[in-house]
Amino acid sequence: MSASVTPANRNPGFGILMVDDEASFLRSLSMVLERRGGYNHLYRCQDSRDALAMIAREPIGLVLLDLTMPHISGEELLKQITEQHPGVGVIIISGLNQVEKAVHCIRLGAFDYFVKTTEEDRLIEGVRRAVEMQEMRLENQAMRRKFLTDTLERPEVFSPIITRDKGMRSVFQYLESVAPSGQPVLVSGESGVGKELIAHAIHELSNRPGKLVCVNVAGLDDNVFADTLFGHSRGAFTGADQAREGMVEQAGEGTLFLDEIGDLSMASQVKLLRLLQEGEYYPLGSDKPKRIRARVVVATHRDLEQKQLAGEFRKDLYYRLRIHQVEIPSLRQRKGDIPLLLDHFLAEAATELEKSKPTVPKELAVLLDNYSFPGNVRELRALAYDAMSQHRTGVLSMDSFRRALDQNSISRDVTSEPSVALFSPDQPLPTLQEMADMLVDEAMRRSQGNQSIASSLLGISQPALSKRLKKKAEDSSS
Repeated sequence: MSASVTPANRNPGFGILMVDDEASFLRSLSMVLERRGGYNHLYRCQDSRDALAMIAREPIGLVLLDLTMPHISGEELLKQITEQHPGVGVIIISGLNQVEKAVHCIRLGAFDYFVKTTEEDRLIEGVRRAVEMQEMRLENQAMRRKFLTDTLERPEVFSPIITRDKGMRSVFQYLESVAPSGQPVLVSGESGVGKELIAHAIHELSNRPGKLVCVNVAGLDDNVFADTLFGHSRGAFTGADQAREGMVEQAGEGTLFLDEIGDLSMASQVKLLRLLQEGEYYPLGSDKPKRIRARVVVATHRDLEQKQLAGEFRKDLYYRLRIHQVEIPSLRQRKGDIPLLLDHFLAEAATELEKSKPTVPKELAVLLDNYSFPGNVRELRALAYDAMSQHRTGVLSMDSFRRALDQNSISRDVTSEPSVALFSPDQPLPTLQEMADMLVDEAMRRSQGNQSIASSLLGISQPALSKRLKKKAEDSSS
């Protein structure tokens, strides 16, 4: 194996085995993979007879195989690997520049074929594609195991995320599956759903030895973006009296989290794409590239697919970022979490404000259940803190919640599928009075019989609703 590395900073998570009878070629190939590709989880085998034993003994996921070797030829070894270890990818790196031989190897199961005189860039790109394919295969296997058993291996990592929602649990299972990968992760979701908490969880799950560095890139022009991420050398521009390391370097072997990536300018998108594709960057004013060692996680509340279709986001960068993608459900999609989150935030606020945690009225849960929460979890937290700041003793007052959730903000969705017709064309339309009675019944159902909340849902005063209910009861009894 090449220079010793700890399990936490191996790249990739599985080993890359190089099999060639020329020791000098093995050394040079190792240097290319480490310096140009950033791969350090490498194994060398100079005797083809030892290759299968190494694959069985070590966590090998990819083999770089020479064809012309003594004892066991590369072609025969390729057959044995595909038969005995079908999950291991094989790339042929041969001194033979023959199309027929290349086609034959691909048919035998090789992932790709390169000639030893191939340019380093082409070889590194081929290895990168193979590594990505292997990582995706391993992640799919891990996801199948997790969803079939419905388990979390490290539930403690997700403890800061207050939830009991099944959709969020699926997100957690997916994150555990992709965490070992070195590929970028795209976290999408509305503002306030907790994307930064997800980034923290990804970093913890990856066991990377470096730290998590967070950068909000919204509103950064191209020069500021480059200086923030890549740093600069001394004298790079007026006022640059000393060199400064960028956030990429500060992250080291940890995680670089770029928030609001959907607001990045086109010029900055080019720089980010190069960073992800080539794995290297240039500090401002420097002509010597540096390699990125951190894992990149990005987040956005924008619809990147629509932005790239509109020409506002680079297609190549979009597809590079979405190798691993997770969508965080909005709070209105997991309303079962509202009581849990409210209790958590009230307790948190009570501790910070040095107050006793209040009793929560039953009506409050009903009121919040009928609100759409455009600000998601962040908005609920603000509501809880505002209520606690005004709370004195006893039962928590609902006044601050009512003021915040004015009647124009109350959800009035009659159906979760607006495109579905409300009335059958084969049936007569209901009268206005019948429709009014139906609306009143639905509002009372949603409010669990609370007339104050029901009147807010209907956009009428409480006395007006009481009058309608009284008349409805009289009509029913007559």
